[in-house]
Amino acid sequence: MLQLFFAVAFSAVPLTLYVPPIRSLNLFVETIETLLRQSTEYTVRLYPRIRLACSRILAYVLRIRNLIP
Repeated sequence: MLQLFFAVAFSAVPLTLYVPPIRSLNLFVETIETLLRQSTEYTVRLYPRIRLACSRILAYVLRIRNLIP
């Protein structure tokens, strides 16, 4: 059991390299918030168009499927 504990502990150590330090975490969070804010504005405008395109493609596929026996 002790060997398992050490194996898990030492395998998790490299993962700490991917976590940014606390002093730069605020800049990281601010950047992510800005990115999400900008992408949501774009997505809100784009979403109805994507829905319309998908519904047209689905209607076309279903129409073609009903024509071919």
